[in-house]
Amino acid sequence: MRTIGKQRKKVGLPPGTIVYSGEKRVERVRITLIDYDETHFQEKEAGAIEECFPFKEEPTVTWINIDGLHDVELVEKLGTHFGIHPLVLEDIVSVGQRPKFEEYDGFLFIVVKMLSYNDERNELLTEQVSLLVGENYVISFQEREGDVFDLVRQRIRGKKGRIVKQGADYLAYALLDVIIDNYFTILEKIGDRVESLDERVVGDPTPKTLQEIQVMKREMIFLRKSVWPLREVISGLERAESKLIRKSTGIYLRDVYDHTIQVIDTIESLRDMISGLLDVYMSSISNKMNEVMKVLTIIATIFIPITFIAGIYGMNFEFMPELKLAWAYPVVWCVMVAVIVGMVTYFKRKNWL
Repeated sequence: MRTIGKQRKKVGLPPGTIVYSGEKRVERVRITLIDYDETHFQEKEAGAIEECFPFKEEPTVTWINIDGLHDVELVEKLGTHFGIHPLVLEDIVSVGQRPKFEEYDGFLFIVVKMLSYNDERNELLTEQVSLLVGENYVISFQEREGDVFDLVRQRIRGKKGRIVKQGADYLAYALLDVIIDNYFTILEKIGDRVESLDERVVGDPTPKTLQEIQVMKREMIFLRKSVWPLREVISGLERAESKLIRKSTGIYLRDVYDHTIQVIDTIESLRDMISGLLDVYMSSISNKMNEVMKVLTIIATIFIPITFIAGIYGMNFEFMPELKLAWAYPVVWCVMVAVIVGMVTYFKRKNWL
């Protein structure tokens, strides 16, 4: 429903109109630039988007990262200089996009969801990440500062591994790989929550536990919606015949595809476990109710014969033989106690107590 509400901002506008549909996550747009190859490395924070334009024609690989999408004018300037189609720019600032891959003349457009987890609030957070992959550049768009790309940056800074020897397509693969690998960390934390909920559901289910189960069910639905289309994205990249994706990079994309399938399988398993928790919760509540009813039934059963005896001797007949006996009162008590002891003993032998 939040996604539908965001898209209402664009109702009636012509295609290609760039309107930011999300919430303002940062005060100012932050632009960082990394330019590198095997022998060269340059990293800086740009004060204006125009500082990035000269790197389009450089033979080195350039990674431009933009944190914050609310500055529509900045996005338009970037799109004009790099020859980005207006429909792509529209999708970049529309943060409710489904993960997808599109191939254009001169560049590739990729949309994925980057996940994070708030440990204090046990809350799953997501943001849209858009990638533009050109012949010698990658431009990434994020809604806010903070991401999972630090390992990639460290590899570039240290000139370690294949990343400094490969092109922009390998850089795009590395960014996708880090995003997908981070899914495993998120799923591990969700799995810990499921195990904790499972113990509470079996041991001491409460209405609060039921609320947590429902919250997790909604989270898993949202997570599945964010991750499931990613299989098509990676598969599309792997099958693409674009000259921007080298054959050597396709091998690594197959590995990312395998990771994506693992993530999806894990999500489906967690969904099944959470659905099972709801059944276990209902069973636990039913068992607790049965235990209460069992105790009440036993108490009522014990008092039935005692009430019968008390009812007989509580009748107001004038001629009752036991009323005049000196030991009638204690004898009745002894009979009542004997009945109670006998019934309790019988219940224990039957394992009802």
